[in-house]
Amino acid sequence: MSTALNLDLQLRPLTAADNSAIAGVIREVSAEFGLTADRGYTVADPNLDHLYELYSQPDSAYWVVELDGRVIGGGGIAPLQCSTEAICELQKMYFLPAARGLGLARTLALKAMEYAREHGYQRCYLETTASLTRAIRLYEQLGFEHIDSAMGCTGHVDCEVRMLKTL
Repeated sequence: MSTALNLDLQLRPLTAADNSAIAGVIREVSAEFGLTADRGYTVADPNLDHLYELYSQPDSAYWVVELDGRVIGGGGIAPLQCSTEAICELQKMYFLPAARGLGLARTLALKAMEYAREHGYQRCYLETTASLTRAIRLYEQLGFEHIDSAMGCTGHVDCEVRMLKTL
């Protein structure tokens, strides 16, 4: 992947060797926005240091963005837990400042939704928080609609923004 800035960017599937790097990205971005573990955000996820193993499960995938060989962001798709419908969840979309404003989150989200459609999902759910205004705008532009009630059992009790998209 190249941009007008001629950056050496790569969007690729997560590998086991990326576990520490993407966990670091998630922790750094979470701290930047005050998304603390005690409030149920992703940094509280016991699988945070083992995302490769988590997203190696059936009908799940995670991608990372590399800049000059350094992981600077990522995002994934997985079945919505505790749901009997064909609903997936867009998960753990985090990008360091170096990755922002380049269209990488959009590219990754579109790739994730394409993957979801190919794996038989009919709808895509996500949870976020109101302080992530740029992310919310992106999701709205991608066709996600705000919904009132939480779906599934994500454990993200302080994610007050819930959105759903028909695939």
